[in-house]
Amino acid sequence: MTPADSTALRRSLDAYDRGDLTGAEPVLNQIASRYPKNYEASEALGSLYAESGDVARALPFLESAALLAPRQPIAHANLGAAYLKLGRNSDAILELRTAATLDPHNRATLSNLGQALLTDKQPADAAKAFAEASQIEPDNWDLRYNWAVALLDGGDALKAANVLAPIPNQEKQPQIEALLGEIAEKQGKFQDAVEHLQLAAKVDPSEPNLYFLGLEFLKHWTFEPAIKIFEFGLQRYPQSERMMLGQGIARYAMNDLALAAPIFAQLLDRNPESALYADLLGRSCTLMPDMSKGCEKLEGFAEKHPKNATVATYAAASILHRSNHPEDLVVAEKLLDQAIALDPKLPEAHFQKGVLDQYQTLWKQSIPELEAAVELKPESSKAHYRLALAYSHTGQKDRAQEEINLQKKYSEQEKKVLDARLKEVRTFLVTGP
Repeated sequence: MTPADSTALRRSLDAYDRGDLTGAEPVLNQIASRYPKNYEASEALGSLYAESGDVARALPFLESAALLAPRQPIAHANLGAAYLKLGRNSDAILELRTAATLDPHNRATLSNLGQALLTDKQPADAAKAFAEASQIEPDNWDLRYNWAVALLDGGDALKAANVLAPIPNQEKQPQIEALLGEIAEKQGKFQDAVEHLQLAAKVDPSEPNLYFLGLEFLKHWTFEPAIKIFEFGLQRYPQSERMMLGQGIARYAMNDLALAAPIFAQLLDRNPESALYADLLGRSCTLMPDMSKGCEKLEGFAEKHPKNATVATYAAASILHRSNHPEDLVVAEKLLDQAIALDPKLPEAHFQKGVLDQYQTLWKQSIPELEAAVELKPESSKAHYRLALAYSHTGQKDRAQEEINLQKKYSEQEKKVLDARLKEVRTFLVTGP
């Protein structure tokens, strides 16, 4: 390098150190172009572009610097940080581990390594990296937060709680309170979880904080408070689908189906391909004595998704709820035949086919379908009732009485057992957005 270029490089490095990125960039670019094997120019220019947010432009220079000076921890640390920002987690982990080996007491390197490992679904190793970083800077609450997140992701809720314990109450930011709520939930401490999540939502009523507070109530079947939280959340964040979903599930679980069904119908409008929303709408519509607004959408979904036996069954049931016109019954029969062909062991499809036959006073023809329904689901009181009607209309009085007795038996059991909708709530929560 010529003396003039050497002086220019030194001045540009000084400018970079002072934070004058605009002044440093042109000279560094020229020097790096003329001297591609100069470590200082490549490292500084790559770091400058990375700090400016142009990570893709920074990458070639940072890669070059790491090759030119393989024993320089900062070169591998900066390259690893760039890979992390670009989502190249495996490359980031490799470089950051190299940097941490060369300089095991660099808090920023260890923190970035923890983030890369956590993103790469290696929570145990991530926790170790965050623990080492926290030992270097024990009063850094962000490090403790990330450490606890990694521990919780790895299934150690107790240790995660212990890691957060040293944080003073006045230093507990909303994200820490939210994490403490999640930890308490994992430990089975419902009341503690609610208190932490309420604190997080009070200080920062963000969409995630409000949603997870409502979700906590929903998980434990405390539906009225959940509805209030979701309603408040939707006032602030009307486009939040998961808030709408939570509200709909709470209404469904409370047997408030007339309000639940329109919510699921609205969600299905937003996401016409969502089998979950169609399923929830179908469940609601099937349980209602009368048609509700939105139930007609099931037919369109079933038509577009001919291999979904469950929704085809719900669509047919929806038709039977609202009409007994011959042309509508033909559509319902087609949907039920389609569902049974796809899934012969679907009890609801056989039940609805039996109901369809009875709507047309085809009592004898309804018997095989209803017998299949009770064989597949013996505890279905409604299927036993319909089968009793079929036996009665075909002169089989003794068998009809047997079915009436079974209908009464299972009907009583259904009253004694906690509403099945409550048991379904957790499934919906897991499969939701």
